[in-house]
Amino acid sequence: MARRPLTASGPPAADGAAPDQAAGEDEAGSTIQSVERAAKLLGFFTVGRPRLTLSEITARLGVSKATAHRYAMVLRRVNLLRYDSATASYTLGPQVLTLAAAARAGLPIITVAGPLMEELVGEVNETAVLSVWDGEAPVVVRVDDGTERLVRISVRAGARLSPRDSAQGRVFSAFLPPSSVPDLEEDLRASSQLAKDLESVRGSGLAINSPEIHGVRTLAAPVFSDGNIVAVMALIGTTATVPDDISSSPAKALKRVAARLSEQFGEHSVGAAELAPAAGG
Repeated sequence: MARRPLTASGPPAADGAAPDQAAGEDEAGSTIQSVERAAKLLGFFTVGRPRLTLSEITARLGVSKATAHRYAMVLRRVNLLRYDSATASYTLGPQVLTLAAAARAGLPIITVAGPLMEELVGEVNETAVLSVWDGEAPVVVRVDDGTERLVRISVRAGARLSPRDSAQGRVFSAFLPPSSVPDLEEDLRASSQLAKDLESVRGSGLAINSPEIHGVRTLAAPVFSDGNIVAVMALIGTTATVPDDISSSPAKALKRVAARLSEQFGEHSVGAAELAPAAGG
């Protein structure tokens, strides 16, 4: 009887998966890690720090200089990074502007909120932040921090905030259905204090967060459309400049501007719906 030839695939992987399947999973995992690192690298650039050297990128990314350089070269090829040889530094590339325009088109509230947030910053001289819910947590989508204070709080657009520990997260947790917030239903059953805190947010229309370790205070207010929360606007400053009081001037200004955004965005949404072509038309 002829013997069956040995296959080149070798023995099964330790976890029982076939070698080609295991190799495919390893390759997919490596690709995911590369995407995560590239996204993390782009997130290092901020309004306050628009230029970074390769050494700075390497240190922040936590990889070798050769690896950081490879990531930078790939991002340059797709115009997400630009290299300035005169300063030996990187900045975000022109393709980011295209993506930003697409993001604004997908989130029209960013455009509608712009003038109101600028007005709020001019009135209270603190950083204003707009966040939307991404299904699991608040994500910062716009920041206006053109203040004249010696100590200015800077927040990075794209930052994900805690749904429990941040003031913005508390507002979303208070006004979203509990089933829409991960683990909120169980946390409410386990903590009567949490239920009271969220009820207080619903009653006052404002959440206050003052982490002692940072010396930063945040006031946050909901933005609605058709009775549903669509965003949260926040003021961020130091504990010395933002009072821990829902009746303070900054708190009243924030609630007033958030209410105006709710009204204007509602009108914008209605107008867009009226202009949209009918299905099948």
